[in-house]
Amino acid sequence: MRVAPDRREGVVMPKESKVEQAKRQGRHLRGTISETLVAEVTHFTGDDLTLLKFHGTYQQDDRDLRRSRDEGAEKAFSFMVRVALPAGTLDAGQYLTLDEVADRYANGTLRVTTRQGFQFHGVLKHELKETIAEVNRRLMTTLAACGDVSRNVMGCPAPVDDPAHAAVRAAARGIAEQLRPASRAYHEIWLDGEKQVSTEEEPFYGDVYLPRKFKTGVALSTDNCVDIWSQDVGLVAIVDGRDVRGFNLLVGGGLGMTHHKADTSARLAQPLGFVETEHAVEAVRTVAAIFRDYGNRADRRHARLKYLVAEWGMEKLRAEFESRVGVRLAPAVELPALPYHDHLGRHRQPDGQWFYGVFVQSGRITDTDGHRLKTALHEIVTRFGPGVRLTGQQNVLLTDLDDVAVKATETILRDHGVTPPQELSATRRFSMACPALPTCGLAVAESERAMPEILDQIEGELTALGLRDEPLTIRMTGCPNGCARPYTADIAFVGRSLGLYNIYVGGGLGGDRVVDLFRADVRMGDLLDALRPLLLRWASERWPGEGLSDFYQRLIGRAARRTFITGREEPTADLVTLTVGS
Repeated sequence: MRVAPDRREGVVMPKESKVEQAKRQGRHLRGTISETLVAEVTHFTGDDLTLLKFHGTYQQDDRDLRRSRDEGAEKAFSFMVRVALPAGTLDAGQYLTLDEVADRYANGTLRVTTRQGFQFHGVLKHELKETIAEVNRRLMTTLAACGDVSRNVMGCPAPVDDPAHAAVRAAARGIAEQLRPASRAYHEIWLDGEKQVSTEEEPFYGDVYLPRKFKTGVALSTDNCVDIWSQDVGLVAIVDGRDVRGFNLLVGGGLGMTHHKADTSARLAQPLGFVETEHAVEAVRTVAAIFRDYGNRADRRHARLKYLVAEWGMEKLRAEFESRVGVRLAPAVELPALPYHDHLGRHRQPDGQWFYGVFVQSGRITDTDGHRLKTALHEIVTRFGPGVRLTGQQNVLLTDLDDVAVKATETILRDHGVTPPQELSATRRFSMACPALPTCGLAVAESERAMPEILDQIEGELTALGLRDEPLTIRMTGCPNGCARPYTADIAFVGRSLGLYNIYVGGGLGGDRVVDLFRADVRMGDLLDALRPLLLRWASERWPGEGLSDFYQRLIGRAARRTFITGREEPTADLVTLTVGS
């Protein structure tokens, strides 16, 4: 397999969006960021707001304070800073550095993202440069954690040193290295590097980078803990014993859409073919190059790879891929449903050591009354120096613990009010939520702050129905962009406006089926009431071992696996209500 040519000639594109213009005029991500950093202002303006994202930071403001500020006063600006960690891997020293950065420069909390990274909130502009520099001093980076580039590459975080898991980690690292921006702007701005005058700084991305974000992940045929079907491009390692035969190459996933827009959709990735292990990274790079050259640069709502795949179809995409690599793609290996593991609790490593998975509600590592998770993790990592891995479910794995250390870890966590995973209800254990208000500029409703109370309500209902421990995914987002992957959950609450949500049902832990719109525009206080008829029927009519989504699909008579949902759908709740008692 050979690397694709960097650019196709003679492609006529529609008028560029304003974001495309900002990228083109940004001098390979420089803009006027350096000048604004030293200026006596609290925030950035203009095209710099776009370019900052490529450096791993978003400008935000505290939306809780908007209404209370004096007339004419500026917003309470701050910055979110995101750290890219391929396959969610870092060492003890790196974790302690990030823990310290959170206290010194941010709001005192660390947040595990749904893509196995860390992010800080509340960093002020005059401390932004030092925050990013401190991350880099410990050999981590924020570069390409955001922006129209390849984002943090997901991979199974389980600390297993067999050839299969090693191949997954190698592929994740390789993709991250191959698709990281080459511009020296990051080093010039944040690390005081020597300024460059080269006119060819981005041999792959060019002047305008990708049309939109590009999300990749690497799973195993024995463990889909990275929600591989939701990725723009996914690699599934075909495990044969302890080894890998190669990878299935998946394309066209992505879970963002727009309410009431039927031409936007959340979609699952589809198999394009099979690639040998040594060509896996080149295969992802080739798909990225096709996206770079043919993706929509005029309409941001239609600029993801999934829309190009839907427009072209798999045959045309496969032909373009094969023309670039010079060989024919082998058919994808047929696989059964991929198993899912959350890796929580105590697990023996192949080398005889232990790893321990810690549940982190909505990914927020913080100290609250009676639940001092941040202090507990700091003590464990300081005392025992474990490896740290982040999962795609916003949880933390502590690795390489001996018998004494793993027992002490469990004790420290319990002493700090952290509930052991085996004592959590399934509802809580498999839940996820995005940050939403008050920091996210796209949020139209609450998510992370509302999730605990909603889980309490649903957990109580399921306990009363005898369903407390039945596997069930509940996910919540403050807008339809899908950061917490709501459209593959059993139950999802997606913000429509403040205090108002769409309810979706029908996905599941495997992530290989999208949801239906169940009810639209439900008030936050009525979410459980809206779900109760379905939960009651599930409790009384389900087959032995039948999960909620399987029951729901049987109830509405759908046999085929649904692979996409649009932003404009008819609710299905009446299909359930009309058949009550039948």
